[in-house]
Amino acid sequence: MLLAFPFSARAQQPKKVPRLAILTSGGPVRDSDRYEGVRLALRERGYIDGQNISIESPYVAGMGHDRQSALAAELVRLKIDIIVVAGGDDLIQDTMNVTKTIPIVLWGQGSDPVKAGFVQSLARPGGNVTGITNLSIDLGGKRLELLKEAVPKAARFAVLFDPATPGAARQLKEDFPVVARALKLTVRPWEVHSVDDLEKVLVGLTKERTDGLYVALAGGLMRSNAKRIAGFALKSRLPSMGARVYVDAGGLMSYGADGAESYRRVANYVDRILKGAKPADLPVEQPMKFEFVINLKTAKEIGLTIPQWTLMKADRVIK
Repeated sequence: MLLAFPFSARAQQPKKVPRLAILTSGGPVRDSDRYEGVRLALRERGYIDGQNISIESPYVAGMGHDRQSALAAELVRLKIDIIVVAGGDDLIQDTMNVTKTIPIVLWGQGSDPVKAGFVQSLARPGGNVTGITNLSIDLGGKRLELLKEAVPKAARFAVLFDPATPGAARQLKEDFPVVARALKLTVRPWEVHSVDDLEKVLVGLTKERTDGLYVALAGGLMRSNAKRIAGFALKSRLPSMGARVYVDAGGLMSYGADGAESYRRVANYVDRILKGAKPADLPVEQPMKFEFVINLKTAKEIGLTIPQWTLMKADRVIK
């Protein structure tokens, strides 16, 4: 009996609850649906927040590198078991700089993770980083094409982008000119360096003739101001295109990796890592399904009739 007692006491000790943190460069309102999507996907795998897993959701909207690094370092100090990074390259790098051991799961950053130096290869990442990439940087041409199709008579488009976002300059200099020539469009880039700068740029746009607005939402600055930009486009009666977060904020159209699929895939990475898999051995996944969304409510408010052939391509129509 003396031997049995300590065994029984050990058996009754509560099992350690794994801690998951989702770092995002957006705000809590924007990401509430995304968090809920991941929570539900984890629940399908038997993980219930507050019971057998703890999910933290700090966000870093408007933070610089120092504050981002400090927040990531705090997660390391708190002994978080897995960090999911739903943000741009700078947030990923800041997180990688503070830990080489805690598994980091990428959640849909737009650039190529191999070229960015986050992983050795897509098939074998080789470190503590793996996850999914949504390739949003490479979708600019398709988005321009769909916006032009929705506004056939358009001749000039404005492009809002943060030049600090990796890949943005290449997209403007190399990708867009080719697509613009094919579509017989004039594309004018407008750089946004800060929130204050955004206000100045939007004022400048009101003084220019433009037939449409392309919003490059890569990076925390642009994503966290998606609603502000969508409101401007609506007030200015400008047809506009961006990523899914933009159309959810009231923009006209979005095209990108399917959001619901990404929830399941992120949850799958978390599940496999908690069961003992190493990030180094889990291949980075690319999108298998893309989603084209049209906000007909916004189209009506700006007085735009979407061509029937464009509507037929939509995966989802918001009425």
